Amino acid sequence: MRLCCTGSAIALSLFVIIGSPAFAGAGSKPSPELALRLAKIAELARSSPMVTIPAGTFLYGSKNVPTTPYGNRTPFDDTELPQHRVWLDEYEIDRDEVSLGEYLAFLQQQKHHPSDELQKLLWHVITVHFVQDDVLTRWPALYVTWTEAKMLCSAKHARLPTEAEWEKAARGSEGNLFPWGDVDPNSKLAMFGQHHVHEIPILASVDSREEGMSPYGLHHMAGNIAEWVQDWFGPDYYAYLPERNPPGPSTGRYKGVRGGSWKSHRTMLRTATRGGAPPDQRSATIGFRCARSSISRAPW
Repeated sequence: MRLCCTGSAIALSLFVIIGSPAFAGAGSKPSPELALRLAKIAELARSSPMVTIPAGTFLYGSKNVPTTPYGNRTPFDDTELPQHRVWLDEYEIDRDEVSLGEYLAFLQQQKHHPSDELQKLLWHVITVHFVQDDVLTRWPALYVTWTEAKMLCSAKHARLPTEAEWEKAARGSEGNLFPWGDVDPNSKLAMFGQHHVHEIPILASVDSREEGMSPYGLHHMAGNIAEWVQDWFGPDYYAYLPERNPPGPSTGRYKGVRGGSWKSHRTMLRTATRGGAPPDQRSATIGFRCARSSISRAPW
């Protein structure tokens, strides 16, 4: 793989999905002890406020800069070339990544168990590291498939952001190198470059790292957890994309993943760096946030 309502009780308007492939590979029934803790984490869930991104153009992708090899402005690879000035209509996007508490509440209301991978992780951090429920509920959601992410957003009358929407929200209209600007990443700006001998995720609260916010005030657009986007990942898409509201390729093998995670090298935190993963993949490094078109614009 490459890579308004804060504090309010979560309220999801959900529809019933019986036997849906969205939950293929969902987990086995948790132990009574773990089930009780999962319910408590879900009860503490808070939904992210949304931020309005104004209509207008932004710099999408990177310029080829062969005179400065291996610097921060050197493209990670050719998939982020060439650079375009792209127009996006007004839209809204979550200020914060979808939290673990919100994801567990969604599964609970759907009457589905968390994946076995997530259950194993949570049982470990609860019983070995004594991480408390009020901390876990503000972790970003992880071990989430693309389809689950899409359906949770739909339940909130939203959707996943397009790749272009994600990038504009991350870098602003003039193409910030990182969400906060051109300064190299550090621990005050982003959660990245972490390692644990047992591969336990080292995560920050979804509403933390104020100094690392994007120009529009979004948290963790670099690091913490990488994020699914709506689009199929097209390695050569920038060569032919429309310059007004690009929707991404119509087909593909991988879904786009942006922003880097808690274990990423700083290169993956660049706002232009692109990646993708199979849509049915569950990973300790991939989560998501939701977006919504403005009223004047038809939904995707």
